[in-house]
Amino acid sequence: MAFEQAAEELVDAVVVNDGRLLLVNVQGGWGLPSGVPEEAETPQATAARVVYELTGYLVDGSSLLEAEPAADASPAVVCHLLSEDPSGEAQLTAGQLRWAPFAEAIDIDGGLPAPVRTYLEGHTPV
Repeated sequence: MAFEQAAEELVDAVVVNDGRLLLVNVQGGWGLPSGVPEEAETPQATAARVVYELTGYLVDGSSLLEAEPAADASPAVVCHLLSEDPSGEAQLTAGQLRWAPFAEAIDIDGGLPAPVRTYLEGHTPV
């Protein structure tokens, strides 16, 4: 199960759509959808699978964000939304999902990993 795995094994999904970031309610706070890779699964495939399982949204899992070489951070994958409406098979309810503007998401409680903050800062509309 995911909660038994070490944090560095998790893959964070950075789901973006129209200047907004998808956040999920995890343990009483907002964060990125994340999960553990299955055997031989790339971070990109893990991100796309986890987003679908948790939220019901189809995403592409296109770009792996580069972390600082010395950082002990989870891989983060930028995902673009492929479906407007989530499927009914999601593990989370609509109340456990939130689309936050990039500028707001950068400052969420608990913080986002540095590569994710850097990506959002570089893509925040002026």
